[in-house]
Amino acid sequence: MRFDASQHMRMSQQMKLAPHMIQSMEILQMPLAALEERIEQELENNATLELAEPGEEAPADRNKAADDEAIQRAEDGPLRVDEGSAADDFERLDTFEATEELAAENAFESVSGDDRRPDRSLDDLPRSRSMDDGGSDAKSEAMANTADRAEPPAEQLRKQWGLVEVDERVRALGDHIIAYIEDDGYLRTPLETIADRAAPDASGAKPTAAELARALQAVQLLLEPPGVAARDTKECLLLQIEAKREEDPAGAADWQMARTIVEGHLDDLANNRLPKVAQKLGVTMDVLKRGIERLRGLSLSPGRQLLQEAEPGIVPDAYVEYDPENDRYYAYLNDRRLPNLRVNQEYAKLAKDKQAPKPTREFIKTNLGNAQFLIDAIEQRNRTVLRVVEAVVEAQREYFDFGPQALRPLPMTRVAEQMGVHVATVSRAVAGKWLATPRGMVELRKFFTGGTENAEGEAVSWDAIKAALQDVIQGEDKKHPLSDDQLAAELKKRGLEIARRTVAKYRDQLGIPTGRLRKAH
Repeated sequence: MRFDASQHMRMSQQMKLAPHMIQSMEILQMPLAALEERIEQELENNATLELAEPGEEAPADRNKAADDEAIQRAEDGPLRVDEGSAADDFERLDTFEATEELAAENAFESVSGDDRRPDRSLDDLPRSRSMDDGGSDAKSEAMANTADRAEPPAEQLRKQWGLVEVDERVRALGDHIIAYIEDDGYLRTPLETIADRAAPDASGAKPTAAELARALQAVQLLLEPPGVAARDTKECLLLQIEAKREEDPAGAADWQMARTIVEGHLDDLANNRLPKVAQKLGVTMDVLKRGIERLRGLSLSPGRQLLQEAEPGIVPDAYVEYDPENDRYYAYLNDRRLPNLRVNQEYAKLAKDKQAPKPTREFIKTNLGNAQFLIDAIEQRNRTVLRVVEAVVEAQREYFDFGPQALRPLPMTRVAEQMGVHVATVSRAVAGKWLATPRGMVELRKFFTGGTENAEGEAVSWDAIKAALQDVIQGEDKKHPLSDDQLAAELKKRGLEIARRTVAKYRDQLGIPTGRLRKAH
């Protein structure tokens, strides 16, 4: 066996994304709230990027080549990513790299050479607006209005336990038990296991399971919310029932019925066998229902009440409104939330100053190029998103007129062909975006769905079929709910012929139980 070295020539094509192209695609995919955070981060990290005052116009001496280039980009339409032949891909990469260099040079040329100051340094230049006093005040105010993060449930329970009056032995065992309580409030670790893992006390003895059981009882009765430290669902509900009965003496009989149901008839209740439960207990259906109504107010995960996690609000990326005079819907971006960005002209002057140190000028040039490309990428994103929304509004006119049941199938490929871009660009523009419409907040991706044809040969989306299914179930006789076969037959009467198993699948996706569980007694 012999080892040797040799050289070979091989031709191949490889596509490499420039960093700024990757940044452009990331910005296109960002929803509005994430884009605001990204802009704030860039303002902090890049001193050459700053906020323009509201209503302030661009400098009059902006380089004409940059203006012509921006106009040409607007006329060419949105960014086409992963589109066309391999040769076109490489050509676009070269264009992006050239654009990066041109953007930096344009920022430098925007200031005349007469304004150069050779004695200027980085310390003499103004920092970005986000770093000055006004920006700091705005940030301080925003931070002051932000809610504090809630402590972990175990820490909150431990603080509560430190305020109760119990003897020291029970307090120590209670602290040990609380360490095993999970976020939903349950204690799923057996007491025997907790006893084995406990450290011995001063006398060298470990706690017994009986001692932990007494401490657990104190933890369950003294800590809030009721139901924490329960070992199973039944114990959790019983603890809450006892606490509620003390707060509501007038409803003691109903709470006693609720307790009786939990103690011996949870399985029948879960399967909606209410007549069987009433017969076993020897009570009327009204009495049984009053006890069940008490159970509806209880929580199966009491520990979640300690998390205090507020759902993040939805920020629409665009609005859709109706114009009654022209009988049409029009869309516009929610761009008022985005700050008006510009390149800091003082840094642009310093980048042209030949008397400034070369490392300083190179550093500023890099940041100026990044700032200009960010501004261009945001403008590109806004144009692309608006064009996608306008295409959706045009294609889904019946949805806005009549509601979800009128939703039509709309593949992304159709919108991509209409816009002249790759389907990946449409997918990125749709990701995480929401629309504020006359029919409420709607996720943009909801409008892109497949479908089938009805009896008349008209295209109907799957979401429209789900809406029709939900409408049929809402209108059924609750004492005699429809089976999946009957639901399929009702949909067929509406011109929607789908199989029973498809009905069952859509019903599960909508969170609707079977007919047996929907039955009202």
